[in-house]
Amino acid sequence: MFHILPLSVLKFLISERDILFKIIKKFFAVWLLLTASLWSQEIEIKSLKYYTADEISLPVMELDLSPPQTLKIEFDLNANVIPNLNIIFRFCDIDWNPVDNIFLLNIGQNTSYNLDFERLPTIIEGARYHYKGFFPNNKDVVSFPFSGKWMFFIADSYDTSVVYETGRFYAVRNDVNLKSTLKREQLEDKTYFPADLAKVFNLTTNFDLPEEFTPSFVNYLEIIENKKLDDAVIVDRQFNTNTRQFYWNGAKKFSFIARDLRPGNGYRQVDLRDFNIFNRKDVNAKFDGIEYSRFFKKPNPNLKGSFLLTNYKSEFADYLNVTFSIRPPEEFTGSIFLTGAFNHWRILPHYEMKPINGLYSITIPLKRGIYDYQYVTADIINEKIVNEDWFYLEGNNWDTKNEYSVFLFYNDPQYGGYDRITGYQKLMSR
Repeated sequence: MFHILPLSVLKFLISERDILFKIIKKFFAVWLLLTASLWSQEIEIKSLKYYTADEISLPVMELDLSPPQTLKIEFDLNANVIPNLNIIFRFCDIDWNPVDNIFLLNIGQNTSYNLDFERLPTIIEGARYHYKGFFPNNKDVVSFPFSGKWMFFIADSYDTSVVYETGRFYAVRNDVNLKSTLKREQLEDKTYFPADLAKVFNLTTNFDLPEEFTPSFVNYLEIIENKKLDDAVIVDRQFNTNTRQFYWNGAKKFSFIARDLRPGNGYRQVDLRDFNIFNRKDVNAKFDGIEYSRFFKKPNPNLKGSFLLTNYKSEFADYLNVTFSIRPPEEFTGSIFLTGAFNHWRILPHYEMKPINGLYSITIPLKRGIYDYQYVTADIINEKIVNEDWFYLEGNNWDTKNEYSVFLFYNDPQYGGYDRITGYQKLMSR
């Protein structure tokens, strides 16, 4: 049997239904607006910094230490709304290519989720949030079980193919005791002008291979000067030359020799921390004028190719438009590139300086802090940067204080074979 509701009740239910539909419609519209703004907003990672033992040295995580070292990652984020980001860690081969070997993917322990951000002071222009994380930590189950080269990718959590920034670091175990030495030498194969270009170092690394390792799997030696990851010196056992040599006594004694390493010169520095000096948005890197060649100048104290930032919680930790200017010698013809800690010491097309009446200049955004940098000359042929010269404008001096990181690679047959670092040593040139 059907019951017919009174007309007044039906009208009430219909009106309530319409009100409910309107509320749902408004809620759905707001949700779409927020979702659209989150997905369509511009996201920019700025001032990315990652380090282990200290903020200055090459990021090398020594897994043998107790407790093991941690990797610190921090950056500013410029976005209207905090996005959902992940940090994904991948083991790499000797050429910094992430490996697809299932045994080396470290599935379940290779991703940090739900990054926590802090709001920057509202007065800061150029970024809104700051992130700082430690790996491994108590929050994530991220681990680094393999000694070798690693990369991390700051990616969108909904689509990890969208990567906003990357970083490279080493995880090492000292299974082999390396004994590296630096020796000053003077090149005599020809006449060098200026004569300082004949000053070089020879770096020799000796070691005895432990019994548990197979000599035929000893691969090659890699040497990094300060933080120049893209300018590594390689001594490959398969290719002996006049300047890169490998010796093995047929048993357990090995020697790798890298000859003719020019020390270069101490880095230039720009220090933007003093608000009283750099009190405008647009500033010059050198407050007292333009720069010139430093070929015959003595090395300056520096950060070994790194940078230090003003505390992100400070209201003065702002971003400035910084102009670098240099006047090269009159006889110079070619291109000049700015490189430094702010671009990970890469020679990049968009860091080419523009010449106007013999003065080369470029303006880049930098957060307040202190940065090491240099000027590198090069030629551009068929839209490619060639003939890079790190010494023409900077000089070459034995008194330069460089940090050399030495890595011994071993082609470990486990897990289908991987490039394992079995020895690591850090030494100073002075």
